[in-house]
Amino acid sequence: MKDLLAKLHTLIGKYGLRGLIAKVSATLWAELRAGLALPVLLYPARVRQELRQSLAGDYERVILWRSGFGYHVPLYQRPQQMACALARQGCLVLYEAKATADHVDSIMPIEKNLLLVNLRSPFLRRMLLQELDRVEKAKYLQLYSTNRDCSLHELQSFVRRGWRILFEYVDALSPEISGTSRLPKPVADKFLYAMTHPEVTVVTTAERLRRDVLRRRGGTNLICAGNGVDYAFYQQWEDYDFEPAFRAILARGKPVVCYYGALASWIDYELLRMIAAAGKYSLVLIGVRYDASYEQNMRGIEGVDELGPRDYRVLKYYAKAADELILPFLINEVTRATSPVKLFEYMALHKPIVSTDVDECRRCKSVLIAKSRADFLRQLDHALELQSDEAYLALLDAEARANDWSEKARAVVQGLKKQEKLPGD
Repeated sequence: MKDLLAKLHTLIGKYGLRGLIAKVSATLWAELRAGLALPVLLYPARVRQELRQSLAGDYERVILWRSGFGYHVPLYQRPQQMACALARQGCLVLYEAKATADHVDSIMPIEKNLLLVNLRSPFLRRMLLQELDRVEKAKYLQLYSTNRDCSLHELQSFVRRGWRILFEYVDALSPEISGTSRLPKPVADKFLYAMTHPEVTVVTTAERLRRDVLRRRGGTNLICAGNGVDYAFYQQWEDYDFEPAFRAILARGKPVVCYYGALASWIDYELLRMIAAAGKYSLVLIGVRYDASYEQNMRGIEGVDELGPRDYRVLKYYAKAADELILPFLINEVTRATSPVKLFEYMALHKPIVSTDVDECRRCKSVLIAKSRADFLRQLDHALELQSDEAYLALLDAEARANDWSEKARAVVQGLKKQEKLPGD
């Protein structure tokens, strides 16, 4: 109840009471439509034929991504990026659609070997699993360690059908990540299962997470594949017309320091206040208020331009207009095990990067690491000197290329192939 009330307070602050009611109504309608899936009910033979055609393609294995993280949400993150990259590596990826974002009644092709599927419909779900039972290739249920939608019982039902489990350990297990006061039971249950069943393939995104798996269950079926960047996307530029508010920020003439991402409890708000108070920079924050922490820490603070979220397709234009990009994280158990997607996107933008002493950031040569808040301000000054440093810009580019999503997907596929070739498989 406490978590629900806290979430309700945050949502009312974000949307207002009337806006929240409208959003809840739209969500309920979308869920009802997805659950009914009228085309599946009215034309089952046609839908089954579409499924068979999709499953008859050229691919090596099936991966069913089970999550509530929609494909067409504004935050284009690891789930969508890895889905595309794995499809290009010869996997048939079936990505669970989100009712409010994807509006899929049955299936929707995104690109070759990548389909959105409406698992909210019990009729389509049953039909899909029946057709997949006919596919004589390795099949994987892919889950995030933070996933709350899939229960342990459901996971075990896939195992009984002969499926393998691909468990992505992407963050330290913490209520902060879940936005709750306690770790949700489905999260804890599935994590325990993955850590006590060595046949589960575990993918880790950070060195600290890899060491945790080694300690718990050894290195069997363990794949290391951190986050990355769609390098080619960050080389494609067109003219973009910023809104007047952002043009006014640029017109001030101050160096623009930008952070984009979740505004959450793991942000060092005192550091942000210090940057704003210095008066030397235009501090631009782009992203969603993940919890109530921003309002609690930044209300009334001058010198900060909070723009709210921007769609992935245009976000890069705002970041490109900045002079330097930052990762202002607190150092705790959550951030020590974090591989920030934005880190590699920052690299591909060829902008100087300043970060607090985050483990995964420290592993990258192009990142200016600050050991304290005062040092962070000094590193901001140093970063300005690197804007036109050809050697530094080349380093950014090289590290971005080395962390392309294609490389991350290749590491996963190579690990799966090794497992599939084991005797008895």
